[in-house]
Amino acid sequence: MNKNWENQLQSIWLKLGTINSEEFIEQIKDHVELLTEKDSQAIADFERACAFDSTGHEKEAEPLYRSALEKGLTGLRRRRARIQLASTLRNNGKIEESIHILREEKAHYSDELDDAVDSFLALSLSSAGKYEEALSLTLKALSNHLPRYNRSVYNYAKGLHNEL
Repeated sequence: MNKNWENQLQSIWLKLGTINSEEFIEQIKDHVELLTEKDSQAIADFERACAFDSTGHEKEAEPLYRSALEKGLTGLRRRRARIQLASTLRNNGKIEESIHILREEKAHYSDELDDAVDSFLALSLSSAGKYEEALSLTLKALSNHLPRYNRSVYNYAKGLHNEL
Protein backbone atom coordinates (compact mmCIF):
# COMPACT_ATOMS: atom_id res chain seq x y z
CA MET A 1 0.00 0.00 0.00
CA ASN A 2 1.34 3.42 -0.90
CA LYS A 3 0.26 7.04 -1.17
CA ASN A 4 -0.89 6.55 -4.76
CA TRP A 5 -3.16 3.69 -3.66
CA GLU A 6 -4.61 5.92 -0.90
CA ASN A 7 -5.16 8.78 -3.36
CA GLN A 8 -6.95 6.45 -5.77
CA LEU A 9 -9.06 5.17 -2.87
CA GLN A 10 -10.06 8.74 -1.98
CA SER A 11 -11.01 9.35 -5.62
CA ILE A 12 -13.37 6.40 -5.48
CA TRP A 13 -14.87 7.60 -2.18
CA LEU A 14 -15.58 10.98 -3.80
CA LYS A 15 -17.89 9.13 -6.20
CA LEU A 16 -20.17 7.98 -3.36
CA GLY A 17 -23.64 9.28 -4.10
CA THR A 18 -22.80 10.17 -7.69
CA ILE A 19 -22.80 6.58 -9.00
CA ASN A 20 -25.13 3.73 -8.04
CA SER A 21 -24.35 1.80 -4.89
CA GLU A 22 -23.49 -1.47 -6.63
CA GLU A 23 -21.01 0.21 -8.93
CA PHE A 24 -19.44 2.04 -5.98
CA ILE A 25 -19.07 -1.19 -3.99
CA GLU A 26 -17.52 -2.92 -7.00
CA GLN A 27 -14.99 -0.13 -7.48
CA ILE A 28 -13.95 -0.38 -3.83
CA LYS A 29 -13.72 -4.19 -4.08
CA ASP A 30 -11.60 -3.94 -7.23
CA HIS A 31 -9.33 -1.35 -5.67
CA VAL A 32 -8.68 -3.28 -2.45
CA GLU A 33 -7.79 -6.36 -4.50
CA LEU A 34 -4.62 -4.43 -5.39
CA LEU A 35 -3.53 -4.97 -1.77
CA THR A 36 -1.56 -8.18 -1.95
CA GLU A 37 0.47 -8.03 1.25
CA LYS A 38 -0.91 -10.17 4.06
CA ASP A 39 -0.82 -7.31 6.58
CA SER A 40 -2.96 -5.20 4.21
CA GLN A 41 -5.90 -7.61 4.29
CA ALA A 42 -7.27 -5.90 7.41
CA ILE A 43 -7.37 -2.63 5.45
CA ALA A 44 -9.08 -4.38 2.54
CA ASP A 45 -11.80 -5.78 4.82
CA PHE A 46 -12.24 -2.40 6.49
CA GLU A 47 -12.64 -0.53 3.19
CA ARG A 48 -15.13 -3.11 1.91
CA ALA A 49 -17.06 -2.81 5.19
CA CYS A 50 -17.14 0.97 4.82
CA ALA A 51 -18.44 0.66 1.27
CA PHE A 52 -21.26 -1.66 2.33
CA ASP A 53 -22.05 0.44 5.38
CA SER A 54 -22.10 3.73 3.45
CA THR A 55 -24.55 2.30 0.94
CA GLY A 56 -27.01 0.96 3.50
CA HIS A 57 -25.85 -2.66 3.61
CA GLU A 58 -25.11 -2.90 7.35
CA LYS A 59 -25.63 -6.66 7.52
CA GLU A 60 -22.85 -7.19 4.97
CA ALA A 61 -20.61 -4.61 6.68
CA GLU A 62 -20.69 -6.13 10.17
CA PRO A 63 -18.65 -9.31 9.49
CA LEU A 64 -16.11 -7.33 7.46
CA TYR A 65 -15.54 -4.84 10.30
CA ARG A 66 -15.09 -7.76 12.69
CA SER A 67 -12.67 -9.45 10.30
CA ALA A 68 -10.61 -6.28 9.84
CA LEU A 69 -10.29 -5.89 13.60
CA GLU A 70 -9.44 -9.57 14.11
CA LYS A 71 -6.74 -9.30 11.42
CA GLY A 72 -5.07 -6.53 13.40
CA LEU A 73 -6.26 -3.28 11.86
CA THR A 74 -4.24 -0.43 13.41
CA GLY A 75 -4.14 3.33 13.74
CA LEU A 76 -6.95 5.65 12.83
CA ARG A 77 -8.61 2.96 10.71
CA ARG A 78 -8.87 0.74 13.80
CA ARG A 79 -10.56 3.53 15.73
CA ARG A 80 -12.91 4.23 12.82
CA ALA A 81 -13.69 0.52 12.47
CA ARG A 82 -14.71 0.30 16.13
CA ILE A 83 -16.93 3.37 15.87
CA GLN A 84 -18.47 2.23 12.60
CA LEU A 85 -18.95 -1.34 13.83
CA ALA A 86 -20.75 0.00 16.90
CA SER A 87 -23.00 2.14 14.70
CA THR A 88 -23.70 -0.83 12.43
CA LEU A 89 -24.48 -3.03 15.44
CA ARG A 90 -27.01 -0.44 16.65
CA ASN A 91 -28.63 -0.43 13.22
CA ASN A 92 -28.64 -4.25 13.26
CA GLY A 93 -30.42 -4.29 16.65
CA LYS A 94 -27.36 -5.23 18.75
CA ILE A 95 -27.56 -2.15 20.94
CA GLU A 96 -25.88 -3.46 24.09
CA GLU A 97 -22.84 -4.66 22.14
CA SER A 98 -22.68 -1.26 20.45
CA ILE A 99 -22.72 0.49 23.83
CA HIS A 100 -20.05 -1.86 25.18
CA ILE A 101 -17.67 -1.20 22.25
CA LEU A 102 -18.09 2.57 22.46
CA ARG A 103 -17.69 2.67 26.24
CA GLU A 104 -14.49 0.67 25.81
CA GLU A 105 -13.21 3.12 23.19
CA LYS A 106 -14.08 6.04 25.43
CA ALA A 107 -12.27 4.52 28.42
CA HIS A 108 -9.08 3.40 26.67
CA TYR A 109 -8.41 5.71 23.71
CA SER A 110 -8.43 9.40 22.98
CA ASP A 111 -7.88 11.23 19.71
CA GLU A 112 -9.62 13.57 17.30
CA LEU A 113 -12.54 11.12 17.07
CA ASP A 114 -13.53 11.41 20.75
CA ASP A 115 -16.60 13.52 19.95
CA ALA A 116 -17.60 10.99 17.30
CA VAL A 117 -17.38 8.22 19.91
CA ASP A 118 -19.60 10.27 22.20
CA SER A 119 -22.06 11.00 19.40
CA PHE A 120 -22.47 7.37 18.40
CA LEU A 121 -22.60 6.31 22.03
CA ALA A 122 -25.38 8.87 22.55
CA LEU A 123 -27.30 7.35 19.64
CA SER A 124 -26.91 3.85 21.06
CA LEU A 125 -27.88 4.98 24.55
CA SER A 126 -30.95 6.67 23.12
CA SER A 127 -31.87 3.46 21.30
CA ALA A 128 -31.55 1.69 24.66
CA GLY A 129 -33.89 4.21 26.29
CA LYS A 130 -31.12 5.91 28.31
CA TYR A 131 -32.12 9.40 27.21
CA GLU A 132 -30.56 11.50 29.99
CA GLU A 133 -27.15 9.91 29.56
CA ALA A 134 -27.46 10.28 25.77
CA LEU A 135 -28.34 13.97 26.07
CA SER A 136 -25.54 14.49 28.57
CA LEU A 137 -22.95 13.02 26.18
CA THR A 138 -24.31 15.06 23.30
CA LEU A 139 -24.18 18.32 25.23
CA LYS A 140 -20.69 17.54 26.52
CA ALA A 141 -19.42 16.96 22.96
CA LEU A 142 -21.17 20.10 21.75
CA SER A 143 -19.68 22.17 24.59
CA ASN A 144 -16.22 21.62 23.10
CA HIS A 145 -17.22 23.54 19.98
CA LEU A 146 -19.30 26.44 21.26
CA PRO A 147 -17.88 29.95 20.91
CA ARG A 148 -19.40 30.82 24.33
CA TYR A 149 -21.10 29.08 27.24
CA ASN A 150 -18.77 26.09 27.02
CA ARG A 151 -18.45 25.68 30.76
CA SER A 152 -22.18 26.23 31.41
CA VAL A 153 -23.26 23.66 28.84
CA TYR A 154 -20.66 21.19 30.10
CA ASN A 155 -21.85 21.63 33.69
CA TYR A 156 -25.48 21.18 32.67
CA ALA A 157 -24.45 18.01 30.83
CA LYS A 158 -22.62 16.81 33.92
CA GLY A 159 -25.71 17.49 36.02
CA LEU A 160 -27.84 15.34 33.73
CA HIS A 161 -25.61 12.32 34.20
CA ASN A 162 -22.85 12.19 36.78
CA GLU A 163 -20.66 9.55 35.08
CA LEU A 164 -18.97 12.09 32.78
